[in-house]
Amino acid sequence: MSPPVNLGPIFRLEGEVRVPGDKSISHRALILGALARGRSYLGGLAPGEDVAHTASCLEACGVYIRIHGDGRAMVEGTGPVHALIAPAERLDCGNSGSTMRMLAGAVAGHPITVCLEGDASLMRRPMRRVAAPLQEMGAAVRLGPEGTAPMTVEGRRPLRAITFEPPVPSAQVKTAVLLAGLFADGPTTVVEPAPTRDHTERLLQLCGVQVARGDGRVTVAPAVLEPFGLRIPGDLSSAAFFLCMAAAREGWRVRCPDVGLNPGRNGVLDVLRAMGAGVEVAEGEPAGGVEPVGDVEVRGGILHGTRIEGALVPRLIDELPVIAVLATQAEGVTEIHDAAELRAKESDRIACLAAGLKRMGARCETLPDGLLIEGPTRLVPAAVDAAGDHRLAMAFAVAAGLCAAPGETRIAGAESVAISYPGFFEDLATLSAG
Repeated sequence: MSPPVNLGPIFRLEGEVRVPGDKSISHRALILGALARGRSYLGGLAPGEDVAHTASCLEACGVYIRIHGDGRAMVEGTGPVHALIAPAERLDCGNSGSTMRMLAGAVAGHPITVCLEGDASLMRRPMRRVAAPLQEMGAAVRLGPEGTAPMTVEGRRPLRAITFEPPVPSAQVKTAVLLAGLFADGPTTVVEPAPTRDHTERLLQLCGVQVARGDGRVTVAPAVLEPFGLRIPGDLSSAAFFLCMAAAREGWRVRCPDVGLNPGRNGVLDVLRAMGAGVEVAEGEPAGGVEPVGDVEVRGGILHGTRIEGALVPRLIDELPVIAVLATQAEGVTEIHDAAELRAKESDRIACLAAGLKRMGARCETLPDGLLIEGPTRLVPAAVDAAGDHRLAMAFAVAAGLCAAPGETRIAGAESVAISYPGFFEDLATLSAG
């Protein structure tokens, strides 16, 4: 196990940081490139371990992928003639729920048997939500007794077209069903209880697939994917740690160029505005003609608490840990509801986040589906545990920088930042050096 990372208070945050490529788009681009008929080219591929696991799993299924150190990648598609092949061993998805759930959908439409597993954290995460619709479509899916991985998928072709209504909003489950729908015997529809990120729908259109959308319904018909080229925008979820930190203090400013502005992902910007921060967005040309991209700048202000619930939650589910940290610096109470999904992430983010923030002097209360945070609070250095969760590690780093007392915060499990943002601590040091 790696030693804890020690961080002291930060007294100035100023400058520009170019964050890594979007992790969610990177997963999907690799998978769709693998299913396409021909060679696809990517730029800005996310450098973290999660995306590397998706690439290695696809390679084990017969896909040729070449990744360069500068984020460029080439994917030699297997469709429609060659298709995916059965791997010789179980596929290791590491810590990546995206890899496991979306690959399950991709392989379900192939007459092969694949067993997906991962690290201890991933093996505890719920998988029935993705197994159920794939079973309804005709794939044989077996899980452990608790409804968790290892997940064995015996695919078939064609699958049965279905109309599926997930009980809770999930972009990963939606993606799995839509990918399986490419190999079904008719149109497949997902009816969402609330809108989720739509990267898959946009990238399918980039691949020449007709996607019908409206009234909370997404429909795809069986199709052969065309190869594509895509420059992947920066990950707004990664940028959010710096943007939220800049919002916490008057006079602080951070600019993140060329980040994704997908409407299913940009809820953090709405919350920063609602809390009183200065937020400026300059939109650019869409990536691949399908994904909104732009420059985002946030300036600190006098903050006040806000309420986060309902349809807003899926638009910022990954940013809620750092928003909770920011809430400790805002006047009044910030309420987070309808976010029970946080308990089924890489860790129980509600419990672990509250435990760490309380150690640092924050006034917060856990709810079954969220948190109540009362501010403003003078945070103090403490020893905290990120529980091997990359987003908690980065959120606690932000909290350490906002401490009002001297001393260092010790973050155990901070090496987990490599899952999504290997250079996070270096970028934080650069922004705070001045």
